[in-house]
Amino acid sequence: MLLAVGLAAGCSSGGEDTAGLPDAAQVLKDAAAASGAISSAHFSLKVNGTVPAIPVQEAEGDLTKEGSAKGTVKLTLMGNLFDGEFVLVDGGLFIKGPTGGWQQLPAALTSSLYDPSAILDPQRGVAKVLGGLQDPVTEAREDVAGESTLRVVGTAAQQDVSSLVPGVSGDARVTVWVSEATKRPVKASVALPDNASVDLTLTDVDVPVTVTPPA
Repeated sequence: MLLAVGLAAGCSSGGEDTAGLPDAAQVLKDAAAASGAISSAHFSLKVNGTVPAIPVQEAEGDLTKEGSAKGTVKLTLMGNLFDGEFVLVDGGLFIKGPTGGWQQLPAALTSSLYDPSAILDPQRGVAKVLGGLQDPVTEAREDVAGESTLRVVGTAAQQDVSSLVPGVSGDARVTVWVSEATKRPVKASVALPDNASVDLTLTDVDVPVTVTPPA
């Protein structure tokens, strides 16, 4: 459906410690491997500025590696602002606004929205982006969402990041915060033209998630 990843929530805080920072390439290698093993997670997505190819403004919920997801979303749908709930399961997208019941979107419309199943897909999502970052640099240690992380920046090729962030017209600068304890990415931010960006945060990793079609 819709959302995306990128990536999000969890504000970073604390002073930077640049002494003795580990090699960025090794940090990303470990993070890519850890990402590819994630079976489920809670995600928070925020689009900052205007990204024409992504109608989603904000989204939050739970998703599985198989591509099912459920949560809340704010997006532009057929020219109107939609703020409500969504369920993505077995390839079908269901939405529910503040009033009324669940509605299933036509397949043609669903395909024009962001597909959150890419986020945990090792071949299309976070793991692929991390594994392909060029010229990475470990910039600092920071606390993010209650975890000690390493902040790493690098450049992602268009073909690597386009599944995660549709509409990317060229290589993109990516910042990722990797947990020192688990080696998993906690937060990522993809910089886009016109000062826009897409932020994604992953928490509650591997906590079991069940997604079923709405009754």
